[in-house]
Formats: sequence, structure tokens, C-alpha cells
Amino acid sequence: MTQFLIANMAPLMFAALVVFLLFGYPVSFALAAIGLSFGFLGIELGLLTPALFGALPERIFGIMSNDTLLAVPFFTFMGLILERSGMAEDLLNTIGQLFGPIRGGLAYAVIFVGALLAATTGVVAASVISMGLISLPIMLRYGYDRRLASGVIAASGTLAQIIPPSLVLIVLADQLGKSVGDMYAGAIFPGLVLTALYAIYVFGVTM
Repeated sequence: MTQFLIANMAPLMFAALVVFLLFGYPVSFALAAIGLSFGFLGIELGLLTPALFGALPERIFGIMSNDTLLAVPFFTFMGLILERSGMAEDLLNTIGQLFGPIRGGLAYAVIFVGALLAATTGVVAASVISMGLISLPIMLRYGYDRRLASGVIAASGTLAQIIPPSLVLIVLADQLGKSVGDMYAGAIFPGLVLTALYAIYVFGVTM
């Protein structure tokens, strides 16, 4: 049994994570519980040393005092405010009226608003949820194909990964030892190009 646990520690951790998530536990608590549980198991099996757990508090407070990573919860909170306040819905309605006369105008509006939400929140979940709840019923009501509507919403939501202020870029800057400003400067042009490519694809589909 001991040899089985030692040889299959990683698959067992993954299976335990899946079980925790299926039971509805929050991801943060599930990851923490599994990490600590298997850490103690590793000590019992002789794979880890108890000294590693002694460095755990220092590691936690070190992350909390990291000026770069402190931006992550604030951007997440800003995305939640945009979603709950209705500002994202007002933005979509305004842009939709602007692109209204154009064939496939709602699809262009979703892409444009997705880019704006990405530039204000940097949170993929906030962008996709906001766009899905707001724009999908409207696009289906106006006769848009379900595949095109869902594809445009999902694609525009992922722009938050690359268009500043992206949380992914913040984490990458911390890991690579680069400034967040340099990461943003390098990502803004590819983000705009990706937005333009999405619009070109919609143009080709709707023509």
C-alpha cells in the first residue's frame, strides 16, 4: 500500500481535487485542503521533511505583501462591480445601436464591448459571464445562429487574457521578474490584432 501511494501521489491528488469540486467545495479551500493533506501524507511516507511546513507562513505572508500580485483581487472586484451595476449592459446597448445598421452588427458590438471589458477588468470570467448573460438572448432574439453567437461571446471574453490590464500578465510579470508596464506594452498590440481578426472572421461569416 505504501509503495502504491508513493508511486501514484500525483494522480491521487488530482482525483481528490475532482471529488472535492464535484461535492461543491470552493476551489480555494479544496486546493488548500488537498495540499495540506497530501503534504502531511508525504511527511508520513518520508517523501517530505517537516521543515517545509515551517516555511509555509512566511510563504503565505510573502505573497500577500507582493505589490504586483495585490492587483489581482482588485481587478477581480472591479469586474464584479461592472457586472452587478449594469454598466456592462448599458455599454453593450450603446455599442449595439452604433453597429445596428451593419450586417452582423450585434456580433461586432459584442467583440468591441468584450475588448472594452477586458481593458477595464482583466478578468476572463467577468467578461464571459457579463457578455453571455446580456448579449446571448439579444442575439438569439434577432435571429443570429446559436453557434455564431456563443462563439463570438466566448472568443471576445478571452481577450481579457491578453489586453491590459490582464491578470495573467500580472502573474507572468511577477514570475519572470519583469515590470507590469513592460508586459502591458508588449501585449497591447497583439490584443488589438486579435480583436481585429475576430471582427474579420465575423465579416466573412455574415457576408
